[in-house]
Amino acid sequence: MTASLKAVGVSADLPALMSELATQARAAARVLGLASTEQKNQALDAMERAIRVNAAAILKANAEDVTEARAGGAASAFLDRLTLTQARIDAMADGVKVVREIDDPVGRITESWRRPNGMTIERVRVPLGVIAVIFESRPNVCADAGVLCLKSGNAVILRGGSDSFRSCRAIHACLVQGLREAGLPEAAITLVPTRDRAAVGLLLGGLNGGIDVIVPRGGKSLVARVEAEARVPVFAHLEGVNHVYVDGAADLAMAKSIVLNAKMRRPGICGAAETLLVDRAGAPNALKPLVEMLIDAGCEVRGDAAVQGVDARVKPATDDDWDTEYEAAIIAARVVDGVGEAIDHIQRHGSHHTDAIVTDDPKIAARFLDEVDSAIVLHNASTQFADGGEFGFGAEIGIATGKFHARGPVGAEQLTSFKYRVHGTGQTRP
Repeated sequence: MTASLKAVGVSADLPALMSELATQARAAARVLGLASTEQKNQALDAMERAIRVNAAAILKANAEDVTEARAGGAASAFLDRLTLTQARIDAMADGVKVVREIDDPVGRITESWRRPNGMTIERVRVPLGVIAVIFESRPNVCADAGVLCLKSGNAVILRGGSDSFRSCRAIHACLVQGLREAGLPEAAITLVPTRDRAAVGLLLGGLNGGIDVIVPRGGKSLVARVEAEARVPVFAHLEGVNHVYVDGAADLAMAKSIVLNAKMRRPGICGAAETLLVDRAGAPNALKPLVEMLIDAGCEVRGDAAVQGVDARVKPATDDDWDTEYEAAIIAARVVDGVGEAIDHIQRHGSHHTDAIVTDDPKIAARFLDEVDSAIVLHNASTQFADGGEFGFGAEIGIATGKFHARGPVGAEQLTSFKYRVHGTGQTRP
């Protein structure tokens, strides 16, 4: 790291600093794009070891972040996303190991065909280049994004939130150690070394062509700003207004287990359920147990008239509730007339992120999975499986809800593009 980067935050010229970061990242990307799978995996091995060995230092840095956030009045859901534990650090290291073990997407020939003139054309995966990841409270994103970009041959510039600044520095040091041990450029994974919010604006501007893709990970306001201001392509989801539809043909015990997990396992993550839809045909048996279970677990339920009628503790739902990502122990609930009305509700109010159906009827399940236009749709499983690690990607750089290039969990393969290699024997075009 250059002296100018070490000095930032005191009197450094921020535009010059960010420009330098992009220049160094671009040079690193050229090296990574040609690095062997073995060299990248060597770095990942060293990163995993470094995270495990330095767990105490990471926890100490995180404790300082959490103390500062708590003193600033941060909400409980925010603190949950910010907080690291030994188990979460172990999971972070495990994720690095899984990324190491997945196939290297770079250089993979996905299609090959021979033309009548004798030329052979191959479609081959290549890195995107330099990726900027702008994230807020979750420090584990620092590791997830860093290792996925490395595996896919991309350089990455990480801009963590000010609330997780110390935690990210401790994690980033482990990633740099891995790069160093493998003989790869340290600028391959760069952490913006300042809390200055102006750095975000500079990244959104693309740094004069230095950034190829931006990935925002955070709340609605951050993602909305990135999508509105970015001058380079964005992989993003604006919010996770996710639904669980309990069909009349659902097993009640299964429905209770899935709904409770989908909402209450970690209410603050983007895969948490925000709306419960219950089929009117099954409501006499299922609605009251589901509502009581949620309230008894500490979840506030805001419902329509039918839901209010089964428990006096239910609060009336407003029109805004159907469109809200609570990121807290709150859920909106309503009764619908079958799977068709459930799909219509999701189409009007959902965010195309993750939606689930609980039913034992395979035809109804197939209709839901076919017609719900979300990046992830599940049958008889919790929405909290909306996670790259759970998909076998090792980690994710985010959940993309758009339809161009990447959709759903963005893992190493989704961080590549392609080019065509054409092999001839002297052909010329007539």
